Amino acid sequence: MELAELIIQKIKSTGPVNFEEFMEMCLYYPGLGYYTAAQDRIGTNGDFYTSVTLTPAFGISIAKQIEEMWHHLGEGVFTIVEYGGGGGDLCRAILSALKNNKELYEQLQYRIIEKCGIKDRDNNRRLHEKVTWHHCIDEFTMTKGCILSNELLDNFPVHQVVMEDELMEVFVDFQNGFVETTRPAGQPLIDYFLELNIELPKGFRAEISLRVISWIQELANAMKQGYLITIDYGYTLAEFYKPHRSRGTLLAYYQHSVSDDLYNHIGQQDITAHVNFSALSHWGRKNGLTDCGFTDQCHFLLSLGAPDIIKRIMEEKADVVTAARKAALLNYTLLMDMGYKFKVLIQEKGGCNKDLCGLSVLRPDTKKQG
Repeated sequence: MELAELIIQKIKSTGPVNFEEFMEMCLYYPGLGYYTAAQDRIGTNGDFYTSVTLTPAFGISIAKQIEEMWHHLGEGVFTIVEYGGGGGDLCRAILSALKNNKELYEQLQYRIIEKCGIKDRDNNRRLHEKVTWHHCIDEFTMTKGCILSNELLDNFPVHQVVMEDELMEVFVDFQNGFVETTRPAGQPLIDYFLELNIELPKGFRAEISLRVISWIQELANAMKQGYLITIDYGYTLAEFYKPHRSRGTLLAYYQHSVSDDLYNHIGQQDITAHVNFSALSHWGRKNGLTDCGFTDQCHFLLSLGAPDIIKRIMEEKADVVTAARKAALLNYTLLMDMGYKFKVLIQEKGGCNKDLCGLSVLRPDTKKQG
């Protein structure tokens, strides 16, 4: 049975579902959701590219930052936790770089947490002897290390709300097609805006990710001392609720095309919502985390020497002229095109309070969160 038909049956049986539940089913329904079906979603034959799939320079740059974090934490046993490891490309790049530091490498553990399970078990068994796969962070103990996520939070199912005479939540019904209806929002959604001191203008539509709150609580409780690196596209509060975003930030990706039609290609298109980095910072502080800094991917990678890494990788594979052309294209895509869209928030726990090389070049408008 098609996923769309299953959702329709559920609506006919129990009534309209809120958008968060609809998005959860579209992305993660067992065997039929966008991320649970046995299909490649990333790359030329997929629906989008990521920084990880473009070049190993992305992971090698992050490895440089992680190595510095290891030094800041007094060295010793160190755990890297990667959320949403997918095919393991980021893991491979990071470990290949860290292998050059024998002392760190010998004391390193690499844990990948994958909600959707391991699609290619044979391939991932061969991924690396340092790597273990898990369904949640509670499956192991993390004393000291770094928790890393890249393009993870934008796929957390979100509630949709719209401000009418009162705050209303968007539900999905079926009447000869999927249609939206609204109901008065529950107290957790109302409290979200009160907590962040947000007054949503009338007619404004927005997303609320309650799952991000529980996620960061889980991480803060699990990590005794260390860092949290979050890379994703999104905004701070100062940008999130500007008039031109009055329809929200939800988008669908299908065969490298972007659309705001969320009710087409059910289970075959990605659905994303921009990350509210101010909210992520706020909930982090409430759970014992401290902001180290916030910047965009461009300045983060520049600070870590990504252009030189890209140049070196290209020169190993091609003649000088071809390498220069490919390096220029990668630099533009990774640093300029994707670089300004994606943001980087680094938080820490345990009172390290030391400067990080990846935050050494900050854009003036990202030094402090709004």
